[in-house]
Amino acid sequence: MKTILLTLSLLAAACAVHAADTKIIFIAGRPSHGPLAHEHRAGCLLLAKSLASVKGVVTEVHTNGWVSDEKVFEGAAAIVIYSDGGGGHPFLQGDRLQKIGALMQRGVGLGALHYAVEPTTQKGNAEFREWMGGCFETDWSVNPHWDGDFKAFPKHPVTSGVKPFKTNDEWYFHMRFRDGLKDVTPILSAVAPASTMSRGDGAHSGNPAVREAVKSGAPQHVMWAATRADGGRGFGFTGGHNHLGWGNADQRKLVLNAILWIAKADVPVGGVDSTVTQDDLMANLDLKGASKPPVKRDAPKK
Repeated sequence: MKTILLTLSLLAAACAVHAADTKIIFIAGRPSHGPLAHEHRAGCLLLAKSLASVKGVVTEVHTNGWVSDEKVFEGAAAIVIYSDGGGGHPFLQGDRLQKIGALMQRGVGLGALHYAVEPTTQKGNAEFREWMGGCFETDWSVNPHWDGDFKAFPKHPVTSGVKPFKTNDEWYFHMRFRDGLKDVTPILSAVAPASTMSRGDGAHSGNPAVREAVKSGAPQHVMWAATRADGGRGFGFTGGHNHLGWGNADQRKLVLNAILWIAKADVPVGGVDSTVTQDDLMANLDLKGASKPPVKRDAPKK
């Protein structure tokens, strides 16, 4: 009898510990673009693996744009979405925006990577700004490829242990933030070079407002962190087009720190340390034709 009681006690203790874990859900979008670009699944799996050493944190990666069973949202501390956006954004399909909104009201954190920061102006724009502080807005924001040179960071848990770095990526900028950047902290900022304005005006390529901002040398925020009135947290990270960018230790640390922060887990003093090898970067890639062209999102306005 004592043995049975002891076993039950140990099981109860194990369940209690498990229930206390910080649960983070990754949602990876469908395959997109050419090889080593928009590697949503591989990127999510790599980030989840990089969090494996963080005590008390458990992760789940769900693919093809949504979770396998919506019951997995129960007990989730944060959701990270890495997918294509615009009208094809996974959150804009059916009643998913409302379902995500219900989770936000419960204080669940939300992080969006690369194209996933873009809803549509008509649907999702207001929600994304409320939930994570800002988003990509067509005919306002732009998506050029350029060398982001990040030399200084604000004092914030997300920047813990991060050193200056420089990477080439499709760094979106001139984002649409909450008015006055209310409760929004710019995390990655850099001055965009004039070459980012080499394209004609278009929904993603240029407009008078962004041209003036670049001409004036105004710093452009390409990653940010935000808090919400409901107690929740969010972040947006506009890089991540180039899969190999996850090999940069400081870029990776920033995003890993941000994921812990929105989940309200403790961020280590020196940030999340992780090691990624070339084999890690080449693992879990989507099957894509070597000659498959990138997806075109818009044509310049006439």
